[in-house]
Amino acid sequence: MWEKVRLGEYVDILSGFAFKSNLFTDESTYTALIRIRDIKRGYTETFYKGEYKEEYLIHKGDFLIGMDGEFNIAQWTGKPSLLNQRVCKVSSSKPDKLDNKYLFYVLSTKLKKIEDKASFVTVKHLSVKDINSIEIPLPPLPVQQRIADKLDKADTLRRKDQELLKKYDELAQAIFVDMFGDPVKNEKGWERTTLNQFYDKGVKCGPFGSALKKEEFSDQGVPVWNMDNIQNYEFIDIPYLYVSEEKFDELNQYEVNNGDIIISRAGTVGKMCVVETKHGRSLLSTNLIKLSLRNTDLLPLFFVYLMKFFSKRLGRLKTGGEDGFTHMNTGVLDRLEIYAPSLDLQHLFENKIKLINALKAKINVEQSEVLFQALLHQVFKGD
Repeated sequence: MWEKVRLGEYVDILSGFAFKSNLFTDESTYTALIRIRDIKRGYTETFYKGEYKEEYLIHKGDFLIGMDGEFNIAQWTGKPSLLNQRVCKVSSSKPDKLDNKYLFYVLSTKLKKIEDKASFVTVKHLSVKDINSIEIPLPPLPVQQRIADKLDKADTLRRKDQELLKKYDELAQAIFVDMFGDPVKNEKGWERTTLNQFYDKGVKCGPFGSALKKEEFSDQGVPVWNMDNIQNYEFIDIPYLYVSEEKFDELNQYEVNNGDIIISRAGTVGKMCVVETKHGRSLLSTNLIKLSLRNTDLLPLFFVYLMKFFSKRLGRLKTGGEDGFTHMNTGVLDRLEIYAPSLDLQHLFENKIKLINALKAKINVEQSEVLFQALLHQVFKGD
């Protein structure tokens, strides 16, 4: 059994600075700035045109943690960038006792556990105190380095699958542009109208916290979809939460059906996907919005791909602070301007995307992810 130590005694943590949002720009001639949404993807499209202290400049290879929503930890792969608020940099303060790469892997498992324990009915927040209080197993340094090396090799295999999936996603985007043009520029002159003209059952926010409390979730029953079920605009048909049949009957107005679109309205605002589940009846969680479209005019899959191009715009259509608590309400979707080409053209696009998705399914990146996470658990369970 390895020694357990408190992380605060072995790490240095730099919290991001509250840079003035009115000095943010998309002009790349200025200094790049890292926000929570940039951590996993490894690059930023936000730049800062004000003065700053050098201590907040992050470099390639630094480890960053998102402090709101999903508690992601990732190694920065982009250009030197400023560390914005609600993002922190973590590093070993005793490299002769704690290896940096080992720290990265052990923290990824610990942060996931903290996130899973956080309330699903409120926006999740992480503090420096929370990180410092984490207990980790601390084997001898050579053992840490061997563990990190093994996990690096396993991670390389996982990333190869992810890169192939990325190529398929790029192909799908290219097909969309070829058929419909760039939606932002609208070179083909499609007629625009507001989204609410295409509603079937309309939009509905998930139940408020008082209607669905954390202690009412169970290990089996009716699945409750949450933000973890939306990844890269695709639906992950793996229930992480359940409620009893009795609770579902009480909240059946929030039922989700196949073909419905679920959209995150807090944390990373605007994540969305079309629900296609084999689990029968299911329910909407608090931080999601359900959108039901009249598919005689607008196909859900076409709409989701259209929104990929408008993700920046959708992210801005929210209430709250620039990087503090933000959320989206149904009125945001009501007034969203979109276009809808002929249904035949939408169906043709949908068929092409389904073919690509069938090819993606053969990669089975989900299995490689599960195997990698199982390896992490096996390593860090303390045996």
